[in-house]
Amino acid sequence: MKSFADFALSPPLVKAIAELGFEAPTPIQQDAFSPILSGKDLVGIAQTGTGKTVAYLLPILRDLKYSGIIHPRVLLLVPTRELVLQVVNQIEELSNYLSVRVVGIYGGTNINTQKIAVADGCDILVATPGRLYDLIISTSVSLKQVKKLIIDEVDVMLDQGFRFQLTNIFDHLPDKRQNLMFSATMTEEVETLINDFFVSPVKIAIAPSGAPLDNISQEAYPARNFHTKINLLSHLMLDRSVFEKVLVFVDTKKNADRVFEQMEDQFPGEIGIIHANKSQNFRIRAVKGFDSGKHRILIATDVIARGLDLENVSHVISFDVPHYPENYIHRIGRTGRAEKEGQSILFYCEYESDRVLDIEMMMDHQIPIHDFPQEVDISSKLLPEEQPKDRKNPNRNFKKVARGPAFHEKKDKNKKTNQGGSYLRKKKVYKKPKTRGDKKANLRKKR
Repeated sequence: MKSFADFALSPPLVKAIAELGFEAPTPIQQDAFSPILSGKDLVGIAQTGTGKTVAYLLPILRDLKYSGIIHPRVLLLVPTRELVLQVVNQIEELSNYLSVRVVGIYGGTNINTQKIAVADGCDILVATPGRLYDLIISTSVSLKQVKKLIIDEVDVMLDQGFRFQLTNIFDHLPDKRQNLMFSATMTEEVETLINDFFVSPVKIAIAPSGAPLDNISQEAYPARNFHTKINLLSHLMLDRSVFEKVLVFVDTKKNADRVFEQMEDQFPGEIGIIHANKSQNFRIRAVKGFDSGKHRILIATDVIARGLDLENVSHVISFDVPHYPENYIHRIGRTGRAEKEGQSILFYCEYESDRVLDIEMMMDHQIPIHDFPQEVDISSKLLPEEQPKDRKNPNRNFKKVARGPAFHEKKDKNKKTNQGGSYLRKKKVYKKPKTRGDKKANLRKKR
């Protein structure tokens, strides 16, 4: 295996890598380094947790010289606010001994503050496409000096409906630039984007989505309903020595809040929650609290299943089965990071069995199923959406009752027929008008 010494990095980068504890490059870091350094366009298909952030940062930082230019020379687009903060932090750590200015911009915060930060100048701009497009429209950001464009988790951006912003951002970039794109899946939309904007890109694929990482063990538990899953989750979380740092994924924001409310009393101060309805500051505090060890359990929707590098997650628990099999892979990729061992546990109800089968078919791997623990209560309480649906209309009279004739005659006023207005009922009899001569004769008589 190669070492970082083979990359001929500058002493400041070597020192920063050593302080971060990186011992040897991952496969994608090895395969991507030379093509990026050569200036070629590149498309990397890599599962989350393979180290692709460092894979594109190292060659970029290696060649990024000091400059007094105010406008960014490197543009890095990511799908979520949390990922902006993570990438900015990663750049700051790697460039700790370099003169590199980095700014992160994202929605949900004061745009005027970000305008000021960009106006002060930066070398690398990390942004979500929506907020960047807003700043471009307001002429607060100029991309005319951008030499390298990196789009990370591009499939997520397209799923979130950012194609319009992406194509408009391309229109504001110089034609002569290097394009780097990283994605966990190669969809038709991703292919179209590559064909439209990339020039003969080098393609590399490392652990593409659908191939489970060997260092992550998987298991599943059947459960009857939501509240039974709560009982099972509470039972597992009591073993604090095993479940040291647990990320619990829930499919919807509403159910995530329900899980938090049910668990908070039993595990006070140990649980955090994050989803799209939470404020940006709340989300930042939740991630930091979990990453620092303040919270042992973090309940989350799939908003953070992609890209975020949360350290030393011992277990990922999928409280429900995601609707898209790829999302399961992205969820379990939050554990087993940097080739460490990780564990994934999946809860599923009977109506979710087909989704489990879809996941297994995609991975070509059967998830071992455990018997439901006897010491855990099976709840009969159902959520409103779990209630059986009665398709019969309760207001409909299903009894075939023989109906007789009307029980009264019409009233006289209802027997009347419409004969039109009075002008029709009182027709004027037409009379032939008198001649002019007759009128004169009549006038003479009156005189």
